[in-house]
Parts: sequence; structure tokens; C-alpha cells
Amino acid sequence: MKRIYLDHAATTPMDPNVFEAMLPYFKDFFGNPSSIHSYGQETRKALEEARATVAREIGANDPREIIFTGSGSESDNLALRGVAAAYRNRGNHIITSAIEHHAVYDTCKSLEKEGFEVTYVPVDSAGIVNPDDLVSALTDRTILVSIMHANNEVGTIQPIAAIGRLLRERKVIFHTDAVQTVGTIPVNVSELSVDLLSMAAHKFYGPKGVGALYARKGIKLEPLIYGGGQERNRRAGTENIAGIIGMAKALTLANAGLAENQKRITVLRDYLIDNVLSRFDHVRLNGDRTGRLPGNANFSFEYIEGESLLLNLDLKGIAASSGSACTSGSLEPSHVLLAMGICHEIAHGSLRLTLGKSTTREEIDYLLEVLPEIVAKLRAMSPLYNSERKECSTCTLTR
Repeated sequence: MKRIYLDHAATTPMDPNVFEAMLPYFKDFFGNPSSIHSYGQETRKALEEARATVAREIGANDPREIIFTGSGSESDNLALRGVAAAYRNRGNHIITSAIEHHAVYDTCKSLEKEGFEVTYVPVDSAGIVNPDDLVSALTDRTILVSIMHANNEVGTIQPIAAIGRLLRERKVIFHTDAVQTVGTIPVNVSELSVDLLSMAAHKFYGPKGVGALYARKGIKLEPLIYGGGQERNRRAGTENIAGIIGMAKALTLANAGLAENQKRITVLRDYLIDNVLSRFDHVRLNGDRTGRLPGNANFSFEYIEGESLLLNLDLKGIAASSGSACTSGSLEPSHVLLAMGICHEIAHGSLRLTLGKSTTREEIDYLLEVLPEIVAKLRAMSPLYNSERKECSTCTLTR
């Protein structure tokens, strides 16, 4: 049976060259980088070289602006909670969007319980934030705005540079969750006018368990983890040297091949979208048609439960997703799709197909070969499919 991986937004396979770069730091160079002896100084040198590499690859001015973490989620938490604690004397208002990854969304909900006021700005039907809505939501107590660079479920890319310029003029700290974009599309912190930016190595063919937060010089952060002076007192704990080496290598490789991969994957994505929309009735593409990540195609199929669709695809050897990997066990419909105006019933029938640098035209053709049979089988089991169609009250599709 074929095995086809179309869930690159959840995680990517490690590049063999990344694995090779990491190997010496599992065995030969094992010293603690905080130690002053030669073993420690060997790994300290490698750590700082990796830090400089990551800084350079995202356009940061100073390697010291890079804080290594254990994941993209930790980076998001450090950005939000770190700023909230450090600037609480200035205000208690935070602005974010209604479609953020749960690492931001749930952190904001938690901060609300601690006395912070959070405004969740809406998005349009394509999942795009209007910068004017953000400006209108600002108050003299606003200390932080956090808007993701691109959505992990529907792939919509936000106007981060425009938002950044508006907030820079108003001297409001700006964070973006760029976990889905770093290594996938061009990311330059100066051009985006962001103060904080989160990333995770496993999204660009690096290892799991390592991430980073860019924090512009002068931005104050209270640490999440205490107990040591690592990462310039911003993240205690002995650094994951092998993972950090792998992250730097993966980002270098990803950016080196970015233009070529972006172009090729976009062609495949459009081929997939065009064929799904033309071959099926009662299906919609979620997110902006063109202003989306190169490898992201998210559909809603009426009269089908997304979980059943995924299980049947898996039986055919195709790995896909219905949304965020972090909430794949949830029975609740995606908060992202609901925020875009899609009703509960249709949101339950979402399918996220995310392509990577190894995806081929033949693999997409195989998907298009088996998907009609699966959709037909599942709709035949639906008591609603052949019933009289009525207008859905909360979204544009009919049922």
C-alpha cells in the first residue's frame, strides 16, 4: 500500500543533513555550555554559532536577540507571559485575533483569569485580520498585540508588515507567531516590524523539542522558567545543544531552497485545490485563495465528519489532518473555522492537506483518485445528504 504524507503543517520529516549535523553533539561534544572547562567551552562555541545563524536567517540585528526554547508553544508563552509580567505596571490590555494557535489563544484566556483584559479582533471570511480593527482596539492600557503570521489550519497569511508599521508608530509591542512561516516563506523581522517572533524547528525539517523566540533588543521579558542564568537569564535550563545545532542547520537549508520549494509546492497546491473544487459538490476552500501558505489546502466537505474522512484516508495510506495537530483529539469544531463564519456542522467536515518539499504530482493524483470514493461512501451514510437542502443560518453554504 502507498504511504503518502500530507500533514507537513503538523510536523516535517527531519532532513538527513540536519541529523548528520546533530550527531556529534549527542556523543563527542557533550559538555555543559555553562561550564568553564574545555568540554563546556566547545559546546558554548557551537551554541553561539547556532544563535548567530538563526539571527542571520531571520534578519535579526544581534544574535543576543535569539532565545532558544523547547518549542514554538513555549516561545509563544514566553512572549505573551513575559511581556505581560514585565509591563504590567504600564497596562493590562492585550490584543490578539480570534484565530490564533492555541499556544497564544489559550495563554490569553489564562491571562484573563489573572486580571488582564484581552480583545480578540475578528477576521473576515478568508481568515484575514483588518489592521484598522487592531488600531481601533488600542487603548492607553494596551501593552501587547499578538497576531500570527500565517494560520496553521487554513494557511491564510496576515498583513504583518502593515500591522507592524502601525504599531511601531504607536509604540505598542508586537508579537507574531511565525511557526508556520519561518523556513516556508520569506521572514525578516526588520521588514515585518515585529518586536517578538516565535518559531519551531520541526516545522522546517529540523528536530522536535526545540524552538526559538526573537526578542528585539530593549524588549523586557520576565522568564517562564527560573533556576539558572541560561539564555541571558531569560530561560533557565541547560540548552538542548544537539537540537539547537539541528535547528540552525535546518533553517539554513530551508532558506537556501526556499524560493525553489515555494514555487514548486504552490503549483502542486493550486493543482490540488482546482481539482477538488471542480470534482466535488458541496465543498469549499477555507482561507484566502491565493494569499495562503504554499503547501496549505483546507477544505470543508458538507455531510461528512472530518474524523471519518481522516480515518478512511489513512486506510488508503494517506496522512492528513482536520486542523491543528495540537487539538486533533478534540471533538469540538475548529475555533478558526467558526471565527470565519462557518457553521458547526460544516466546520466538523474540514480536511487539511499540507504539502512539503518531498510531495509529488503522483501523490496528489493518488489522493484525487481515492478521495471521491471515500466522500461518496461517507455521504451515503449521512441522513442529511439526500434530504431537502436548507440555507445554513450561520454560513454561506447550503445544506
